[in-house]
Amino acid sequence: MSTPLDRPDEGGVTTLDRELEELIREETIEPGDHERFSHYVKKEKILESALTGKPVRALCGKKWTPGRDPEKFPVCPTCKEIYESLTK
Repeated sequence: MSTPLDRPDEGGVTTLDRELEELIREETIEPGDHERFSHYVKKEKILESALTGKPVRALCGKKWTPGRDPEKFPVCPTCKEIYESLTK
């Protein structure tokens, strides 16, 4: 009788490792304009990110770990448009 360790492509730890790697790949920080713009994010999410180091997701969908002074950058046009549509 064989075990999952004998045939690593048929489940077991190898499958879990592959699934974990895929989840990590999906959750990676997105490259892009987050370094050129300030994005709108809920204040509590920014605080949570500061405490845990977890990335945040802006209104425009951009995902990154905040670390720069947002006052030094122009506001993301997409975030601004979404925010203004929510406040009307």
